Amino acid sequence: MIGKVILVGIGPGAKEHMSLRALKALEEAEVIIGYKTYLDLVKELIEGKEIISKSMKQEMERAKLAVEEAKKGKKVAVVSSGDPGIYAMGSAVFEYLMETGSEVDVEVVPGITAATAAAARLGAPLGNDFAVISLSDLLTPWEVIVKRVEEAVKGDFVLVLYNPKSKGRVKQIEKAAEIIMKYRGEETPVGIVKNAMRPGEELVITTLGEMLNYPIDMLTTVIVGNKETFIYKGKMITPRGYK
Repeated sequence: MIGKVILVGIGPGAKEHMSLRALKALEEAEVIIGYKTYLDLVKELIEGKEIISKSMKQEMERAKLAVEEAKKGKKVAVVSSGDPGIYAMGSAVFEYLMETGSEVDVEVVPGITAATAAAARLGAPLGNDFAVISLSDLLTPWEVIVKRVEEAVKGDFVLVLYNPKSKGRVKQIEKAAEIIMKYRGEETPVGIVKNAMRPGEELVITTLGEMLNYPIDMLTTVIVGNKETFIYKGKMITPRGYK
């Protein structure tokens, strides 16, 4: 009997921010695989399960374990924070399946991603076209990231910046701000949200010119408005153009 891999997006992690299907998937799974930090967010929901915890940068190992356990006939849930198809385990599992020719059923259960969680806290900054770009160059060459940022800004997309700054990567967000300011004014609204919809949440709405004066780290999502984005009663709004 061939089992199943369920790629589960747990969103920010709290039960109230997870879909009914995500909750059901965790309930019906026999094996739960994930990064320890994400598993800790749902520990009350996975008690009594066989749990396989792996550290960061072991994505392909997690993918292999999930597929191999499923080939034994088990139902395996692979947990990702946010959405499993956005900078998460979805692509890793499908890549492993392609490389090995393994035959298992795969279901993808979407979750609230950092972009939409942060946007909800800020107001409605993603009301029109937007681009999501990770500033981490661990897996993508920095010159490619620079080109993507520049083209997105030139196209007047609202920008959502993931992984903006870490202890070892402090210049990337500064370079990104420099590129953006070539095409947008210093008064462009910017939202900075740390731990969106999680304990310890912090948010600030500022401007492009002042953005770098605020704390930014790997738990932070930065949303840079386009030329039409404005602030209204403490909320960041990008109009859709309905009127």
